[in-house]
Amino acid sequence: MTNSKRERTFVILKPDAIQRGLVGETIKRIEAAGLKLVALKFAMATEEKLWKHYNKDDAWFQKQGQRVLDQRTAAGLPVDKEAIEYGKDIIKALVKFMTSSPVIMMVWEGNQAVGIVKKLVGATEPLSSDCGTIRGDFTLDSYELANLDDRAIRNLVHCSDPVADADREIPLWFSDEEIMNYRLVAEQILYDVNLDGILE
Repeated sequence: MTNSKRERTFVILKPDAIQRGLVGETIKRIEAAGLKLVALKFAMATEEKLWKHYNKDDAWFQKQGQRVLDQRTAAGLPVDKEAIEYGKDIIKALVKFMTSSPVIMMVWEGNQAVGIVKKLVGATEPLSSDCGTIRGDFTLDSYELANLDDRAIRNLVHCSDPVADADREIPLWFSDEEIMNYRLVAEQILYDVNLDGILE
């Protein structure tokens, strides 16, 4: 069994988070939950790396593309491609969006890090994200609007989900040498069983 106290998750602050000045607020919320920042990079993402990052197969393209096709039909818009091509367009639009501005890539560590960050960030579609989540509080985009505009959904943050995705994504963006191993004083209050040394 792996040590859940050392579980790691991968986060990208997308171009809309950078452009809207939400970097500090997003980091603050993750830090306040008790997770530890162990790697951070501010850079332009490349198309090649983003295609590897999103890692979608034909079944995904077909399923998501069918949803787009159905929405276009319901809205009375022309349908000029097969569903699978509309699905591929989703990733093409994401890659275009993610290369439009620098992004911030981070690795966070702590107990149930993947689940905690997913809870803080909220549902993928901002319209259905709960109030109190990053997406629910700071953006109002929807799949429907993004699909009708032929663009990527602007939902501020990418976070790994499930743990297997974090295990695949982290080495894609960070080398082992770029991930810091250090101790936070705050970890004692979170993880020390007896709180030894708190009282004088």
